[in-house]
Amino acid sequence: MKTRIKELRARHNLTQEELARLVGVRRETILFLEKGKYNPSLKLAYKIARALKTSIDEVFLFEEKDLQNS
Repeated sequence: MKTRIKELRARHNLTQEELARLVGVRRETILFLEKGKYNPSLKLAYKIARALKTSIDEVFLFEEKDLQNS
């Protein structure tokens, strides 16, 4: 799954550390999300979208192949 976290963080002038603090996770979690190495829970995805003032669909980009491997 691809994300736009890094792009949206930059738009809001947030560091990984600041976003992590806002959503209650470690900076490494944000790093892994940005690299597509971690799939967040729905709750965390919601918190991230709210912190970035957008929708989950704008942050997390699902492709058909992502849904087939579930």
